[in-house]
Amino acid sequence: MLNGIGLVVILVCVFGSFLMSGGNLTVILHALPHEMLAIGGAAIGAFVLGNSLATVKKTWAGVMRVFKGPRWTDGDYRDLLALLFTLLATFRKGGATAIESHLDMPQNSDIFGRYPKLLGDKGLIEFVCDYLRMMTVNFEDPHQLAEAMEGDIERHHAEELLPQQSLQMMADGLPALGIVAAVLGVIKTMSSIDQPTEILGAMIGGALVGTFLGVLLAYCLVGPIASKLLQIVDGDFKPYMIVKTAITAHAQGLPTQVAIELARRMTPSNYAPSFSQLEAALDEAKDELHAKPA
Repeated sequence: MLNGIGLVVILVCVFGSFLMSGGNLTVILHALPHEMLAIGGAAIGAFVLGNSLATVKKTWAGVMRVFKGPRWTDGDYRDLLALLFTLLATFRKGGATAIESHLDMPQNSDIFGRYPKLLGDKGLIEFVCDYLRMMTVNFEDPHQLAEAMEGDIERHHAEELLPQQSLQMMADGLPALGIVAAVLGVIKTMSSIDQPTEILGAMIGGALVGTFLGVLLAYCLVGPIASKLLQIVDGDFKPYMIVKTAITAHAQGLPTQVAIELARRMTPSNYAPSFSQLEAALDEAKDELHAKPA
């Protein structure tokens, strides 16, 4: 919704101001198809040429993510904290044997099964299971564990940022591609230098449409999409930092509820549950944990 509003505002203000100043849209509309073909085709071709097939696919998925919006809500963060509490409490109470079956097959686990949306995030669930599994095999140094998790997060983050970086490179190159299209228009105009002034004026105006489109697409469409994708990718990796904080604090021997409280403070402020909201969620998790047969 917000994306659509922004796009409408851009189009209304840019073309509305042109019409208010006495401009004639006919010249732009006449030149638009072939200028767009030159600029858009060159941009897409350069994008495909400069990236792997995997990055191209991820970029398309990333653009879709921009229009769908962030995946994480305040309820999801609360569920993640409750899930971590249940897993860590089970680990502390029963040791490695109590938690191994949940880590080996999370899709069949009654603990993970309480949070189906989180279970659908395979990357995050694998991250949680991998590092809890490390702790079950006596990975005792909390600092080593934290460094390993940090390195893993940075690697995944860098991979997820490739589509955003590719889009930003496209945005940076679009003004130059607009100049390319404009130069082609000037070449065409110069080859018709014997035509009347009004015809030459229309041809030059059409050539300048290329420069206009290149700048417009770069700074009002592709650039903002790349910027928003960066925000979404960064936001999607906040849960990994929450997991890292909780597991590292647990490895340091802190009480489970204290570890979860430290993790809560890593939650983005717009989505962070309050202390009372988290306490209510943890009380529910405790009741379910105590209700499980020994």
